[in-house]
Amino acid sequence: MGRLLLAEGPDGPWEGLHEELSRTGSVVLYATMPAWQPRGGTESDLRRRLGRDWRRYETITQPRIRERFVASRLFLRQTAAAALRTAPDLVDLAYQPGGRPYVRGCDQIDVSLSHTEEMMVVGLTRRGRIGVDVERADRRLAHTGSERQACTPYEKERLDAGGEEARNDTMVRLWTLKEAYSKALGQGLRFRFTEFGFALDGASSRLVRPDGSPVPGGEWQFVTRPAGEGYVVSAAVCDTGFGELSDLSVGTTLDAGMLDALMGAPGAGRPAPPKSLPGDL
Repeated sequence: MGRLLLAEGPDGPWEGLHEELSRTGSVVLYATMPAWQPRGGTESDLRRRLGRDWRRYETITQPRIRERFVASRLFLRQTAAAALRTAPDLVDLAYQPGGRPYVRGCDQIDVSLSHTEEMMVVGLTRRGRIGVDVERADRRLAHTGSERQACTPYEKERLDAGGEEARNDTMVRLWTLKEAYSKALGQGLRFRFTEFGFALDGASSRLVRPDGSPVPGGEWQFVTRPAGEGYVVSAAVCDTGFGELSDLSVGTTLDAGMLDALMGAPGAGRPAPPKSLPGDL
């Protein structure tokens, strides 16, 4: 994974997404919720843009939560569409039992979503699994009981050795890394944070056992980056050996039967799917 990208809105720019996917196989983008609120349009338009998420949207009664739900789902859907070089309406988002999102019919990519306050983050990879998490950089975690609930004996030792000035920043970093890793595994908060840890060495992060001993294997990669004004983003990516898939367009990643279903054109002679978004840069 490389740099963290700002998604200014539905119109992009999206060049950086394709560059990062081509270079590293994964991309993490951040955006503010106001930039992704729908502008005008009818209820029918919003229903079309949300797809199967419309049913959940209808159950939300609090206006602020509704706004956050709409913005985050449109952001996730548009990011997947840009990666697949198709229209957002053709991206079929679904959810695993634990709430983890995925793109139906496109198991060559994996996606993850996180949001807090006005900030949203989407991760996408073609290498295997990805999880992302975002928190306020100044969120108070040190000396709040979070260390007991989330830190291994090794991590507590390292926190004490690092001094009081860096303690909260380190806790925020550890917390977002653990959230991102558990999301990538599809476990969320069901995976006890005291059962795994991280060794932090400058900008690098390594997965370790509760006693600090290394976990064998090098398939996991972890990064933490600042985002926007006052936020911290962590991402966890597992390379499951999918290989170098350079073409992620829907015509490549979907099997013919699924493509027929999504495009609404059964049988042979269907029109070719669009190769780029309207106004794609």
